[in-house]
Amino acid sequence: MTELSLQQQFADSLGQLLGPEFPSDIALAVSGGGDSMAMLYLAHNWTRDWGVRLHVVTVDHGLRPESADEAAMVASECAALGWRHVTLTWSWDGSGNKMDAARRARLALIDDWRGQIAHVLMAHTEDDLAETFLMRLRRGAGLDGLAAMAPKRFVTGKAGSGFHVIRPCLGMARKDLRHYLRTLQGPWVDDPSNDDPRYDRARIRRLLSALGDEGLDRRVLAAAATRLRTEKAVVAQHAARIWQEIGEDVVTQGARTGIVRLKPDWHRAVDVATQRRILSAVLRYVSSTDYPPRAEALEVFRDRLVSGGTGPLHGCDAVVLDGWTYLFRELTSVAPPCVLAQPETLWDGRWLARRSGRAVVQIRALGEDGWRQIPDKPGQILRHRLALSLPSVWEGDHLLACPALGFGSGQHITLRPKGQIGADLSDFLLSH
Repeated sequence: MTELSLQQQFADSLGQLLGPEFPSDIALAVSGGGDSMAMLYLAHNWTRDWGVRLHVVTVDHGLRPESADEAAMVASECAALGWRHVTLTWSWDGSGNKMDAARRARLALIDDWRGQIAHVLMAHTEDDLAETFLMRLRRGAGLDGLAAMAPKRFVTGKAGSGFHVIRPCLGMARKDLRHYLRTLQGPWVDDPSNDDPRYDRARIRRLLSALGDEGLDRRVLAAAATRLRTEKAVVAQHAARIWQEIGEDVVTQGARTGIVRLKPDWHRAVDVATQRRILSAVLRYVSSTDYPPRAEALEVFRDRLVSGGTGPLHGCDAVVLDGWTYLFRELTSVAPPCVLAQPETLWDGRWLARRSGRAVVQIRALGEDGWRQIPDKPGQILRHRLALSLPSVWEGDHLLACPALGFGSGQHITLRPKGQIGADLSDFLLSH
């Protein structure tokens, strides 16, 4: 691919993802690797025609000694090109999966930094599609796992808003982007982990090279993943229609509860694959997690529910009341109490609390203590077990408010607006 055609492909991609009215400012996440540095130069040249201002961010995860120098290199190049640059730093606390924690931290740091910028460009390529396809295939992934990442994805921010991740290079090959950089004499750095056999992706890259000799090259695998993304969209549309027939959000006292319920015999006329898809979406929705439950655990959970059983999964719990199946936040999984130190505070990844007047108050689960302080217990829907994990506002040991139960005033709590969640789960099903 020539330099000219690569630049045109970049412009066409952004035209589809950002147009018809381009924002005045966009952000670029640039690590210093070949893909992201090529994206920086492509975007720089693109702005000559469109007059968009670039804001460049590098997240230094501190996982390698060279990372600070690489961030400095990006900063130097941005200064030469005339664009603002900032380096954000993060330190791993040693808990959980390191790479997954780094990815989550990267998105959170970018969200904190971006201000009013609504679009952040990231340099995922056709090679990334092919490599991810093989990695997930090895793990036995189904349709959702094998489907290609979307060129545009909404990421919910901690303050209730969010931003769009834009991937304008998904149709480009890594080798073409490096050729573009060499032509422009642009610098980049190669992460040594890309060739380290201890990492899955490094081994997959070597395998991909060998598969290319048999006709299973980058382009073929990326095309397969992209077709599966189209198929996934059709399946998601079907699930969204079924959801409207069998389920609903629970709303009481004009307030969202974060609880979902399924009609009696909801599963009777629903195929097993759609049952799994709906339950997975419900669990993610209720727990506000950005990843699904494991396939094996989900199947056990589904089988239990359709058999009339109950029990927890993915930070949620399930009970059957009057024939309806209720899925709600598991009390033992909710976040610890949180002081409302800011005008708006997010608690448990789901609830945005707005402080009004009191200096030191907390948001926490209602629990048994809160339940005892409510004189008029709720009626038919929000019974004892369902109510315990509801968000509530406290001053010391005194319950001030629990909006879902119609108790208290002066403290306003709303379910975190996730962008993709509408009046029900239909939009969520369509976007996951």
